[in-house]
Amino acid sequence: MELFKKLVIACAAVVALAPAYAVKVSTVQYKHTDELDLTMKVFAPDSLRLSDRRPAIVFFFGGGWITRSLGQFETQARYFAERGMVCFVADYRVKKTEGTSPYDCVADAKSAIRYVRSHAAEFGVDPDRIAASGGSAGGHIAAATAMVKGYDDPSDDRRISPEANLLVLFNPVLDNGPGGYGYERIGKNYKRFSPSYNVRRGVPHSIIFQGEKDTLFTVQAAERFKTAVEQKGSECELHIYPGVGHGFFNRKEYKQTTMLEAERFLKKHGYLE
Repeated sequence: MELFKKLVIACAAVVALAPAYAVKVSTVQYKHTDELDLTMKVFAPDSLRLSDRRPAIVFFFGGGWITRSLGQFETQARYFAERGMVCFVADYRVKKTEGTSPYDCVADAKSAIRYVRSHAAEFGVDPDRIAASGGSAGGHIAAATAMVKGYDDPSDDRRISPEANLLVLFNPVLDNGPGGYGYERIGKNYKRFSPSYNVRRGVPHSIIFQGEKDTLFTVQAAERFKTAVEQKGSECELHIYPGVGHGFFNRKEYKQTTMLEAERFLKKHGYLE
């Protein structure tokens, strides 16, 4: 009987992960900077028509605002494109190669959301259903698009909102204050720069995947963020994974479970059927 149960669970996981659509992959430039031209890889269902209004999700890699890991969320992007979303994996400037600051990272993330929203008709995307996702510092800039005011690129069209409509966050760094990640670089600006200090009514619903042993953004900090969001009337799901630290979500044994939880959350909010 126990073996039968395990087989049923395994089969259910395979069915859940079975692709619904083939995926087309392309690359677009979303921004020009003095350092480099910034691009996004686009993962779109092959059934997509430009007259569609599909939900979209923009992924931002982690790396402490210092290093680049462009392929970090390609598995997730392909997975959700197979289920009908239009997915974007965005590049942004980092300190190691472009010599830029965390503020530039936020500016690039806002530019990326603005680009998807302003070109929604060209991608078959619903401009009012654009989710942002990321891990670690990528989770920070994803949340910052919706919560942190300012730090806009001067070349951006400010008439276009940079605010994501939904957040899918993997061990995000949301508190940059004393004791939090990045304080030595952010300093006295941490209250303006940290999503945790900028929770207000109307912030997007969010889901957070958190390692129990994470020291860069602790469980306690995540719980405080969740409470603050809920007190302002929005939803914040917090999923804590025992015994693991920062960056756990892309390890083989956690990648599938976090994607399935994210899929459930996206379905709940009308981003997937």
